[in-house]
Amino acid sequence: MPNHFLTWAAMAACALVLPAQSTFAVAGQTSSAQGLAEGSANFVFSGWEGPALTVWTYVPAGVDKATAPIAIIMHGANRNADDYRDAWADEAEKGGFIVVAPSFPKDDFPGARSYNMGGVLDQTGNPRPRSSWSFSAIEPLFDDVVARLGGHQTHYTIYGHSAGSQFVHRFLFFMPDTRAKRFMAANAGWYTFVEFETAFPFGLDGTPVNEDRLRDILAKDLVVLLGDRDTDSDHRLLNRSREAMRQGRHRFARGQAFYESARKLAKEKGWAFGWSLREVEGVVHSNSGMAEGSWDLIE
Repeated sequence: MPNHFLTWAAMAACALVLPAQSTFAVAGQTSSAQGLAEGSANFVFSGWEGPALTVWTYVPAGVDKATAPIAIIMHGANRNADDYRDAWADEAEKGGFIVVAPSFPKDDFPGARSYNMGGVLDQTGNPRPRSSWSFSAIEPLFDDVVARLGGHQTHYTIYGHSAGSQFVHRFLFFMPDTRAKRFMAANAGWYTFVEFETAFPFGLDGTPVNEDRLRDILAKDLVVLLGDRDTDSDHRLLNRSREAMRQGRHRFARGQAFYESARKLAKEKGWAFGWSLREVEGVVHSNSGMAEGSWDLIE
């Protein structure tokens, strides 16, 4: 990782102390009039400084739109947010929650840096303004959705599978003032471990995350979700770099190691530990399988 990542770290450090800033006033001017239809629908969200996003939604029939839980669902490397919405529709009916699946297309968000890693760095490793991070779309999108619903929701659950899982756990690390109540990271291919001796993106060295911030991170409600058969060490999308292979031979092993390293650190420090691990029996690298095995966690 180039040393100019440290420049980003200095620039982004303010994100850990500044209060959350919402673009609700911008998004809400058009959202509340447009509403959000029951069933499957989509809309274009432009209430942030980055590119407009197509957002795929599912609202169960008869649900109270003003109070129903909101689940923001982050797609994988195929950028197929509509398929993710569809996979979660039946689960939304069972759980009575609203599915919101934003699309981050490759043309606007190329490569893992722009999506999996939140867009904090450009493709050459140079720092990008916080307002244009892909992470920065989520809070104003939540405001937009609440306005469309005419709702009173004050928090949301964010779930991601595969590349989306990478997005979700790094979103927790680098966006301290979100209103996400629960973070659900399913079957990530590789992780940013909670260790300062390893350089970002595989560890926290060179980032604005300090020990105080890490203590807060470990106390948050992060659910590490793993399909217990996601064990293909030759999967075409699996990161097999030297750094990734140090985390484990396959996704299942890497997820276990990620969780265990965090649990061990919290225990050594005497810190509160809010993370949990759920292994879903019989599931390979499948968003639909993970949805079926974790829908009850949406709140």
